[in-house]
Amino acid sequence: MLFVLPAWVFTAFIMSQLIVVGAMQLVEVFGLSLDALMRPAVLQTVVAATVYVLATAMTILVPYALWQRKTSLRVLGMDQLPSWTDIGLAPVAFFVYLIATTVVMGAVVAFISGFPVDQAQEIGFSTFGSRLDNALAFLTLVVLAPVAEEILFRGYLYGKLKKYIPTIIAAIATSLLFALVHFAWNVGVDVFVLGLVLCALRSLTGSIWAGVLVHMLKNGVAYFILFISPLMGG
Repeated sequence: MLFVLPAWVFTAFIMSQLIVVGAMQLVEVFGLSLDALMRPAVLQTVVAATVYVLATAMTILVPYALWQRKTSLRVLGMDQLPSWTDIGLAPVAFFVYLIATTVVMGAVVAFISGFPVDQAQEIGFSTFGSRLDNALAFLTLVVLAPVAEEILFRGYLYGKLKKYIPTIIAAIATSLLFALVHFAWNVGVDVFVLGLVLCALRSLTGSIWAGVLVHMLKNGVAYFILFISPLMGG
């Protein structure tokens, strides 16, 4: 399961993207231009939402359809509503993450010559758009992505893995895959550390909600730096 479950989640994640790309190309074959039909930010939001829904549905439903392997809300960490404990732990965990990722990134840069610390991640949105574009970027990056990724990684993958292997190994495996799907070295190191913190929160609280809030805080800070700060002259 240490290899099967991460491989399955990765496969579902990539397949969902290929399905969406294939559907978009098929639409263009019939002479329809998606860029002409909707704004780029709207298209990016629709694509991101579709990929996340497909990946989550495929990950959970295919094993059930083929082998009757049911995934309960408890396994996903969604059998309870967010609590005040989740809300209180989120800023503390975010602070721990900031310190940990600073230390780890510094160590990586010190020991690996030429590490691409300034490598940019493709986020799919222009950093200087209209109010609608910025609002859609916020919805996608700060709300949709954290919720979907927490369900997929700290919910399904970590929730399943820790039933078969030691918790720390499950956390490392989950965080490694989480880093891999971001497809950038420097971002991968950062989100690996983030993943470990989020797995710890999942084990501590029994749900994904504290992790969702921390993930939102992280993406919210990035959103502010990319989209808001330039408009303020920062």
